[in-house]
Amino acid sequence: MGERWDVVVVGSVNADLVVGVDRRPAPGETVLGSDLAVHPGGKGANQAVAAARLGGRTGIVGRIGDDGHGALLRDALAAAGVELAHLAVTPGVPTGVALITVGPDGDNSIIVSPGANARLGPDDVAAARTMIAGAAVVSFQLEVPLPAVEAAARAAADAGGRVVLNLSPPAPVPDGLLALCDPLVVNEHEAAFLLEGGGDPRDMAAALAGAGPRSVVVTLGADGAVVADGDGTAAIPSPETGAVDTTGAGDAFTAALCLRIARGDALRDAARYAARAGAAAVRGRGAQSSFPAPDELPDELSDELPDELPDGPPGG
Repeated sequence: MGERWDVVVVGSVNADLVVGVDRRPAPGETVLGSDLAVHPGGKGANQAVAAARLGGRTGIVGRIGDDGHGALLRDALAAAGVELAHLAVTPGVPTGVALITVGPDGDNSIIVSPGANARLGPDDVAAARTMIAGAAVVSFQLEVPLPAVEAAARAAADAGGRVVLNLSPPAPVPDGLLALCDPLVVNEHEAAFLLEGGGDPRDMAAALAGAGPRSVVVTLGADGAVVADGDGTAAIPSPETGAVDTTGAGDAFTAALCLRIARGDALRDAARYAARAGAAAVRGRGAQSSFPAPDELPDELSDELPDELPDGPPGG
């Protein structure tokens, strides 16, 4: 029997280049922002760090460049206790970066330049097969090429692991990959992309669950989340916290969800824990620097969301 892992993340490793703005510019307009801040990020690295900080035994499969940003990211992952045996270096290619603007309300807008992330492929997955096979949960996002995600999802499923896909950024995925997801994790915009239209989050979650995944979680930011599984749908509340910067909050949610599933929690219980982790993550600036330890989580709410939830994004 090989080494066992709670969560192995196959995904992106980026440097987050963050500027605060009073308002976002209109097309053709220039606005002044804050000094540039550089933070370790990338959805894959964020989820690996967040799971490790919550006490999970965690590894990552990804690629960085042989530059200063790559060194920063490797050091941050190592400091969090993430296993780096399958974090490869791509010579002559820059590390991925995310260009992030943060408004006064803490909401962010992000543009990602993939860099070395775009070179992650099935060969990297094959090299990491033993680690993937030893994971209770293998987590994916779509900031790396789909062939790598598909190969790793098949490897995880063949080994009896649980496949969690965070469909971000949204993109079409094969039905065979959706069928392995348990759960598929999406926000309202990603759900609307898959469904080609928005609506009530409960209806969206149920519709997605009927489209192939074994279970679905639709995240709603400060309004919590909706879970759809074999027992129907359930609304999960989020503790109220003052949002400073929402960067990485969704990654903290997904990481905590994966960790609690790996530890044997039912999906709805895991989602309740994940909502607390996501709420904690908005209290600080940056992504990884704001991820909580277990004793930093806000108290769990006992009440579920009200019967009336806000409608999702408009159709289109």
